[in-house]
Amino acid sequence: MKDKKEKPIYLDRNEFNYEVSPLVAESLASFNPNDLCTYTRYFQDGIKSELSAYLGELYNVPESNIVLGYGGEHILKNAIHYFLSVAKNKKIMIPSYSWWYYKAIADEIHGENIKYPIHEANGEFSYDIDKLIEIANQEKPYVLLIATPNNPTGNILPLEDLKRVLAAIPADTIVILDEAYTIFRKNTVQYIAELIKEFPNLLVIRTFSKFFGLPGLRLGYGFYGNKLKNFEDFNTMYLGYNKLTEKLGIAALKSTDYYNDVAQKLDKDKELYLKELNRLNGFTVYKSHANFILVKYPIELKEKLQKALNKEHIIVKFMNEDNLNSHMRITLGQTNVNKQVVDIIKKTALDK
Repeated sequence: MKDKKEKPIYLDRNEFNYEVSPLVAESLASFNPNDLCTYTRYFQDGIKSELSAYLGELYNVPESNIVLGYGGEHILKNAIHYFLSVAKNKKIMIPSYSWWYYKAIADEIHGENIKYPIHEANGEFSYDIDKLIEIANQEKPYVLLIATPNNPTGNILPLEDLKRVLAAIPADTIVILDEAYTIFRKNTVQYIAELIKEFPNLLVIRTFSKFFGLPGLRLGYGFYGNKLKNFEDFNTMYLGYNKLTEKLGIAALKSTDYYNDVAQKLDKDKELYLKELNRLNGFTVYKSHANFILVKYPIELKEKLQKALNKEHIIVKFMNEDNLNSHMRITLGQTNVNKQVVDIIKKTALDK
């Protein structure tokens, strides 16, 4: 009999490597499958869904200013397609280092991608606020996309800097704030209501895929200012939303203590990477506010690192972009896995 093939450990897509919360598991087990035999009827109460109503109460945002989607990715794609389809121009500004999908979405609708800089210094990346504002006022894009934290660099745009950007750019530029990873940074929600009220040209997108560890659920949500009401009409599903995912999403939102505990474990493991790998010659572990870290390594070690990790069936993301081609992005696993990855990298780097 052949030996059973060892299952790979995937640390390449920023997925969740812990179990779902007990409340989410309980909600799934107790869900009545017969509820799937009919559409939702929340429209009779003047709302989109049970989940959007719950989010409205939680974030103190009118339910009508909340969007739902098949993951944050779905809302992002709908937004860029919609806004650029009605745009005075097809310009969209995106970070110089960013998720490749941003450019791909804009390309689908023949958008003109304009990049603004992210700088590297002192072991972390940061947005160049002055240059961002300068480019926005010069190019006057129809859409400005900001990710905080940003993938793959892990840096954030502090709230005070975000407000500075929003106040300084053209008022008719639509700003999409991708906060897929932001809840790893902080759990406060009050700023959302304040932001979309002060800046009605703002759309904030979040997801259940990262902090809440439910990427397979495919559920995202967002908040928009009143200037973007037309997008709500475009995005809203006439026949309603998935009853099961709504229930599980609410259960996840009620499980913040559980997920905060996981986030604290991830924070400790980020410190492990920083402490152990920054000691190695030619290595830099960048400060990250997300559930992954970005590691720079001597390029001559790339093949050895790939082989060493593959031998242990560990899959990480080796970057292959301009100025990010000697880097690997590693999703944080459970502590024992993180220690294993650190040990493999150290052994490979020190093995002469």
